[in-house]
Amino acid sequence: MSGQLTTHVLDIILGHGAGGLSVTVHRLEPTLEPLGEVELDAGGRAVLVAADRFHPGVYELVFKVGDYHRAKGVIGGFLDEVPVRFGVADSSHHCHVPLLISLYGYSTYRGG
Repeated sequence: MSGQLTTHVLDIILGHGAGGLSVTVHRLEPTLEPLGEVELDAGGRAVLVAADRFHPGVYELVFKVGDYHRAKGVIGGFLDEVPVRFGVADSSHHCHVPLLISLYGYSTYRGG
């Protein structure tokens, strides 16, 4: 079975998923490969890399939190973009990268 790369972004200020937030995806190693930009669904979830394009390597996700907050009418947030860089040794497993955001901080971890 092949894995895939997914995310779920929670807006802890509003208390729900960050629907509409955009994420750019790159595989940085073994060679630089832009994998696209994805907009999260209404619940703040998305498949970022499908199984057929998910391979071992170093990935970088860039979450456009400033654009998301401005679209919600929030001015003056501290964060504009949140980059998350990580390695994938075995792409046969599902890799989930959750992100919790507020106006002034964020938290992430390897989900399951």
